[in-house]
Amino acid sequence: MPGKPSNTRTIKVGMMARVEGEGALHVTVRDQEVQDVQLRIFEPPRFFEAFLQGRHYSEVPDIVARICGICPVAYQMSAVHALEPIFGIEVPQSIRILRRLLYCAEWIESHALHIYMLHAPDFLGYASGIEMAKDYPDIVKRGLRLKKVGNQLLTLLGGRSVHPVSVKVGGFSRIPSKRELETLREDLLWARDAAIDTVQWTAAFEFTDLEHEYTFVALRSAMDYPMNEGLVASNRGLEISAVNFEQQFQEVQVPYSNALHCLFNGQSYLAGPLARLHLNFDRLSPLVKEVLSTTELFLPFKQASQGIVARSLEILHAVDEALRIIEQYKDSKDASVSVSPRAGTGMAITEAPRGLLYHRYQINEDGTIQVAKIVPPTSQNQRRIEEDLRAFLPHILDRPDEEVALQCEKIVRSYDPCISCATHFLKFRIKKI
Repeated sequence: MPGKPSNTRTIKVGMMARVEGEGALHVTVRDQEVQDVQLRIFEPPRFFEAFLQGRHYSEVPDIVARICGICPVAYQMSAVHALEPIFGIEVPQSIRILRRLLYCAEWIESHALHIYMLHAPDFLGYASGIEMAKDYPDIVKRGLRLKKVGNQLLTLLGGRSVHPVSVKVGGFSRIPSKRELETLREDLLWARDAAIDTVQWTAAFEFTDLEHEYTFVALRSAMDYPMNEGLVASNRGLEISAVNFEQQFQEVQVPYSNALHCLFNGQSYLAGPLARLHLNFDRLSPLVKEVLSTTELFLPFKQASQGIVARSLEILHAVDEALRIIEQYKDSKDASVSVSPRAGTGMAITEAPRGLLYHRYQINEDGTIQVAKIVPPTSQNQRRIEEDLRAFLPHILDRPDEEVALQCEKIVRSYDPCISCATHFLKFRIKKI
């Protein structure tokens, strides 16, 4: 008796640009029902936590900056904020302000890259930012210039725009003068206008993915829109310090990925711009609130693809705040405070462009690292990406293979995942049984 005809369908897509890193997405469908969604990150482990063991605390900022070429400041900031309490250090306000300005620079350049070169092509129907530039040259030039402004600020504060070298435990190796900072004022004024245009441009995009009742998790500070400081908060009532992070958030290994999944009491959650915006709208500058009110969008944003608007709003906030900091800045002779190492354990969380970035260090009396633990944003969003895809796939399974793959890639790109510091991502395969 002949067997049943095969109902297996496989879709394969080679490595694709517009996300950082390399991975694969495997979807299994049986009888038109999604059985499994696996976001597979197959790049070899990079062992940064192991590299840090036995190194002197003073080396940490330079080492962790190499984890990511797009958001090195986030790694440096989480590191120094975790290490300084161990040594009983409280840096003065002048250093705290410059660190926040450095974070503004990173948000500007990272968000501009994602919005204009990685994500916008999905909304406008292009395979790349280069193709999009043929029809929208002025828009792409605007995005590249926005990124350049962020890089200029990074260079001035950090010594260079990629893997900055001036950050150290206790402060900076060198700090700029007010005169040096003011040389960027005209560029930042241009960037503020460009950021307003960016918000209005992205807010007019069509968002076709599903709405979700996300569990948003982000820092919430007493005064400012969160970057370097704050408690870990959620829209479900969570409010804890970094010291208690590992009691509520656990990393788990999945057999199909070299990257760990971080879960909130066993459940997925969303970190990043959408979460920050929802939990900290009242901390945004008046200008950002005013510009958002001119669009047809309202909070909370419940679609992953609306992250492009959230990032646009955060660019505007970062530029506006950078201008304010530079205007109020007073020259200081003290670039850092003295450090006397001692044994202890310290934890800290800051807000990388993509979301929460947790660091924990255990230090020996001589200042060497015994234990290092780092939980990056993409690890925290992986499970949520899979759940978004699982919910969305039933709505598109009747489409051609190429269209199913493209729609799934768009959802993944909405999260701006930093799978590694590479530039390729997705091998897509859908198997129907």
